[in-house]
Amino acid sequence: MWNRQKTLEALRSELAFIEGGGYRNTTMAPWRATFMFEDSPTCMNSSPIWPRKPCTECVLIQFTPREFRGQRTPCRYIPLNEARETITSFYRTGTREELEVAVVKWLKATIQKFETEEGTNAAANQEPEVHVRAKFTSPDSVASTQERELHVRAKSIPLD
Repeated sequence: MWNRQKTLEALRSELAFIEGGGYRNTTMAPWRATFMFEDSPTCMNSSPIWPRKPCTECVLIQFTPREFRGQRTPCRYIPLNEARETITSFYRTGTREELEVAVVKWLKATIQKFETEEGTNAAANQEPEVHVRAKFTSPDSVASTQERELHVRAKSIPLD
């Protein structure tokens, strides 16, 4: 459903926002603590003056387990690690620093996974390049031969 490139851009943007102190230096709502993902530029609903959009249109919904996609804020239920801790679980039992560390680790791992898959897919779709050394004889003179290297792109040709 989501374009891989848009997803990667959103994840990188979120990582840059966090690493730049975006959640610690906010002027958006200085009277309250900031909410991970919800108070970032990644969130479609981060501005209280814009009409609210359904979270199902958010790029992060693809990382939310299906059983939590109907929640008011589904991105809070994205499993951040092998223990399946979520933003919600960190809000209940962790510190702001622990939450940021977990989200940064998740973002970096997810970005790396996407980049690795993207590289693998690009390599799989690329036609192999074959280098051949051949001798060509001039049609005018059989005695004069020229040795040249050819670079040939292999094509899938059925052998049957």
